[in-house]
Amino acid sequence: MSRRPLRKIASMLGVTLAILGLPLASGAGAQAPTTDADTPALSVVTLNLWHDKGDWPRREVQIVAALQALRPDVIALQEVFQHEGLPNQAQTIADALGYEVYFVSTDPVGKPQRYGNALLTRHRILERESKALQPLDDFRTAAHLRIAIGGRAFDVYATHLHHTGEGGAIRERQLRDLREFIAQTSDGAPVLIAGDFNAGVSQPEMGLLGMDYVDSYGSLHPDAVAGGHTTLNPAYFKTGDRIDHVFAQRGRFTVEQARIILDHSDANGVWPSDHFGVQVSLRMTAPVRVIEP
Repeated sequence: MSRRPLRKIASMLGVTLAILGLPLASGAGAQAPTTDADTPALSVVTLNLWHDKGDWPRREVQIVAALQALRPDVIALQEVFQHEGLPNQAQTIADALGYEVYFVSTDPVGKPQRYGNALLTRHRILERESKALQPLDDFRTAAHLRIAIGGRAFDVYATHLHHTGEGGAIRERQLRDLREFIAQTSDGAPVLIAGDFNAGVSQPEMGLLGMDYVDSYGSLHPDAVAGGHTTLNPAYFKTGDRIDHVFAQRGRFTVEQARIILDHSDANGVWPSDHFGVQVSLRMTAPVRVIEP
């Protein structure tokens, strides 16, 4: 897929603190090695868009306004939808922010209706790849970008795993596919993984990531691992769990801040999504490979 040019930032409605959610939180957690002053900090947001359900035009306004205020370096979006009456939602958000977008789907390119995942960034893209995850009839994908920031490169992967409660074995297979994909494409750069995993970090299948990756949010909120924090909007789900995650490769990042965002409705009672978003700020640890300008 060819790179798309950046577009001018579209004007949107003002942002209130309520849209952004809880204040930044930090605390003692699993600490990565000391960072070098020259290594760049970066911010990552992940959000399940809930495709076009509900009042999408009002939801879009809230989502774009919050992202404009946050200006994250990378945004991972799941349940991105397009059809003849709906432009690709990730492209619409990217156009409003002035970001580049990489959308991946198991639906063929050129088909009017497509559904999938996307990565958005305001930085230079060095590499991009995608992979369909097994089993293929579950229609799941992983998207990968290598991004240049502050003269350094890192790899970010976005995914959305199988959704049923009893589907742990399917998610395990998909996570094995994802790990293989990362091994084939990361080339030694620091790795981040973001998305909707449809599982809390304590689920057995998630141990496949726990070996090599840190639960960014949980590292700063130790009580979140045992429960009490959710990314499932209680306006739509009877029970909640934290299933939307940003995982940071062990020893390659220090997690500095983490919070749940987009967890308030607007004045009309419209929620941004049936999921809450997660925003994490990290710093790459030294040494980090310097790339050519």
